[in-house]
Amino acid sequence: MKKDSKKNKKNNKDSKPKENSFKSFLKKRAPLYLAVIALVVVFVIPELTKGTLESSLPELSAAEQEAVDILMGYNGPNESGLTVMDAISIEIDEVYPNEKIYDDGRTEVELVATDVSAEEYQIVLNFKSHKGEMNYDWSVNTDSGEIISNNEESKRIISLVDFYD
Repeated sequence: MKKDSKKNKKNNKDSKPKENSFKSFLKKRAPLYLAVIALVVVFVIPELTKGTLESSLPELSAAEQEAVDILMGYNGPNESGLTVMDAISIEIDEVYPNEKIYDDGRTEVELVATDVSAEEYQIVLNFKSHKGEMNYDWSVNTDSGEIISNNEESKRIISLVDFYD
């Protein structure tokens, strides 16, 4: 009799289909996984795809790009760590706090490098948006690395870089 009851218990257990352990694992934790995925989509992905001034600049020829690299990489006589690119980006961020200005369709970033002579380029950067314009104009000597500001806005940027602590 005892043997029969044990067999019945085994048969009852065997008659139920066994659930896949992975499937039950997912069922228990699905809300947690969905919440994590939602957080990644909402907070992480926009930060990774955020536009910057550097990513907004157009493609240039090799010689023009060399002149732009000299200008944008200039970090003052004391090599302070703040570059012209950083100073311009900071100025734009101050005017447009908490805005994704580079993703706005009304924002235009124009960079023109004009060959003045064999070793001198005039570089003009125009930043246009819904709040106005910022225009910068420099002359860059590629042989000596000398940078000359041609307007007040570009002089302010060079001064900021030169006297940055």
